[in-house]
Amino acid sequence: MDHIPRLSEVLYVGLSRKIGTPTQVAIRRDVKDMEDLIQKLFTMHIGIVQMDSGSYREGFRLTSSDRDRMSWSCKYKLITDISQYRVYNVSKHHIILIEDSDTPPGFVILRHMTSSKDSSMLSTCLFPFKCGLYISSSLWREMCLNNLARYKYFQQANCTNHGPCYNYFERTIEYDHTACFATMYWPKRLGVWVERCWRHNWPPVPVLKNILRNGCHCVPVGSKIISTSNELEWRLSFSQAEQQLVCIMNHTQFLCYGLLKIFLKEVINYRKEPILCSYYMKTTMFWIIQLVHVRWCPNNLLDCFWKCFKYLIHCVYRGVLPNFFIPQNNMFINKVVGDARESLLQQLYQYHRMGVSCLLLSPTLRLILEPALCRPSFVLSTAEGDFTSVKDIDKCSMTEIFRLTFSTMQLSDCYLHLKSVDTLSQLSLSPYQLLTLQYCEAETLVHFAFTLANSTSCYTHKEVYLLDRMICNLLQLASKRGSVSHLLYLALYYYRTGRYDKTLHIIYLTKQRLSQACIMYYDTSDRHRYNQAVRNLPLSRKMMKYWVDNVHLFNSIPCIKELSLEQNGMLILHLSPFLTVEMLSVLSHYRLSNRSQYLQSLTDLQTLLLYDDDGTYVPLHFRDLSWQVLGICQQVVGDLQGALQSYEESLRQEPIHKIQEATHTRIRCVKRQLHKNIPS
Repeated sequence: MDHIPRLSEVLYVGLSRKIGTPTQVAIRRDVKDMEDLIQKLFTMHIGIVQMDSGSYREGFRLTSSDRDRMSWSCKYKLITDISQYRVYNVSKHHIILIEDSDTPPGFVILRHMTSSKDSSMLSTCLFPFKCGLYISSSLWREMCLNNLARYKYFQQANCTNHGPCYNYFERTIEYDHTACFATMYWPKRLGVWVERCWRHNWPPVPVLKNILRNGCHCVPVGSKIISTSNELEWRLSFSQAEQQLVCIMNHTQFLCYGLLKIFLKEVINYRKEPILCSYYMKTTMFWIIQLVHVRWCPNNLLDCFWKCFKYLIHCVYRGVLPNFFIPQNNMFINKVVGDARESLLQQLYQYHRMGVSCLLLSPTLRLILEPALCRPSFVLSTAEGDFTSVKDIDKCSMTEIFRLTFSTMQLSDCYLHLKSVDTLSQLSLSPYQLLTLQYCEAETLVHFAFTLANSTSCYTHKEVYLLDRMICNLLQLASKRGSVSHLLYLALYYYRTGRYDKTLHIIYLTKQRLSQACIMYYDTSDRHRYNQAVRNLPLSRKMMKYWVDNVHLFNSIPCIKELSLEQNGMLILHLSPFLTVEMLSVLSHYRLSNRSQYLQSLTDLQTLLLYDDDGTYVPLHFRDLSWQVLGICQQVVGDLQGALQSYEESLRQEPIHKIQEATHTRIRCVKRQLHKNIPS
């Protein structure tokens, strides 16, 4: 390849469009940081802490990536030295001693130091070893999976064991969730890593100190070295530290990391049993950044990749990839060995002989580089403002914020979330963190309102009136803080309480907002019109006037009786706002006996589903529930044949919402009604 700096800049711009611009990556991290802060007060209250980790938390949004989560209980306190025992209250906490003197590097065994009589959960995992009680990692995994199997949601999600994690699906998204232990103390072997960081001045001192304050985790999986204590071994996890190290990378470093991930997936592992994994690419990046002098800038991106690639070949040649935190831990052990290693080495040598043109073997990278290779005059500016627009940035922030879910089960949960929002609003936050806070407030107000409606018993007319005013005020406030579609929750409440005229008034207002040309629902808005409309608006105003979210119905909070069967299934039902408007219009006009209006609204609802082929207004992955809603409306107004066809169409869709049982129940009901209507 000639003109390496020019091609590097083209690759930089192409990868920024594919992986994310500096602003988009910063938005993703800001939103996730804010979510963690919001949830912290709530999770600490219930004694369980949850943390996202892995590529998603680092800022990647590659379609092939799964999502990693870690959770741990606050009542288990891990120590590395017996002298730390007295720091904790033994009557409230379970003290666990980390021992690593007789374990492979990077692995520990956990000795339970307090009485097990009050630890019914942990006692099932204790194992006598070396004159003490130790926690078995295999028994811990088994116990966690058995506990999850009791819940209907995880039964539907096909939850299984996967290494130290339990693996399951939420809609189309794959999750790896690890139930682990957290410790604020670092094992003594980490002292070498700290010294190396000081010596090479990476990460910077403030980041290093923050990493050390946050500690590490023990995840339930043993080493690949077969030994008598293998079932008792726990692997040290540095996910929090790794996340901070990725976040301090400059954008060229971040894109180089993404480039390695794409090359691994589309070239090295393509149609082969994968030997290398993306964690090896991350480790490679850490070593290169810390130890190798590289000029990390857009016009040197190809050279940056090449240095990382040569280091990877060197590691495969030696059969050793040292863990970044504990170099004595060879991550290739019992994996990159024998014939598999020789075959991989020959493959990597072949790419090395091709030079950086080996990137063209990747379809994604070839699409980026080919225009520049075909036209020597092809040049792209690496300034972010030259290849991105206001709409691109706003779409990113909207997508990230609307992806969040703040599920609450009780009034006390709602109170804790609102208290957390109020506390955090006093801090110095970025604009996108403030916007996330505003969205969380709107969502929590909606939950608060419907939880009040479902959990409070009123006996006098005055109590009923006061409660109703409170709920309406909460929902009106939510509509002023949230997106365009938050107004629909007020319409749902009015319909639920029989105020059909008010429901139709809210529907009318919502339709007016949804009909704007610059409205943004997924990717519906016109780029030029949107940029013109929002040019001088603050973020909060953009969300309230132009951003459209789905309507979320949690199964723990019944909102509308017509969907009661469906709400008994999945944790959340997702309704398109365009579909919700038509559904409420049909049902409200029917309750008011406005025949021509409800028939017209029913036709509009059916047209919406039949002719929205690309999912512009009703996303294709929500079609199982969308056809179900049409069937319910048809059944309510008496079109039984139409309802039967819609329910059957619902069964033919991808079962994202897991409502098949409800659909079959409705089909049986319709068939009974049809049978009764047949003249004898």
